[in-house]
Amino acid sequence: MPLVTLTVCAPKDAAFKASVLDAVHAALIASGVPATDRFQRVLELPAEDFRYDASYPDVAGARDGDFVLIEILWSAGRSVKVKKALLADLMQRLQAAGRDPENVMVCFKETTWENWAFAGGRLLHT
Repeated sequence: MPLVTLTVCAPKDAAFKASVLDAVHAALIASGVPATDRFQRVLELPAEDFRYDASYPDVAGARDGDFVLIEILWSAGRSVKVKKALLADLMQRLQAAGRDPENVMVCFKETTWENWAFAGGRLLHT
């Protein structure tokens, strides 16, 4: 179960947020995540509360106010090959949606299965 968090500078309209969330979800599905496994949240922060470097480490151009930080929390065990494929797919989808891939940072976070209680406090994978 991936938990996707987008952090963006406020304000962003619903279409902007949906274009990113939909691209992330489609890329996750393509990587093997079930289509119904969709858990996403958006943190929309004022510029003074969301600071980032415009060029670190090797951005082609410069990040701007449409910068998106995408955090994907999912279960441990996916290979670097799977992560690279997901990233390539995601960047294509974002570009097709009119988003600049250079304005996107992705952070994978991994946790083990016993750390997920999907509903009712039940640990299904222990």
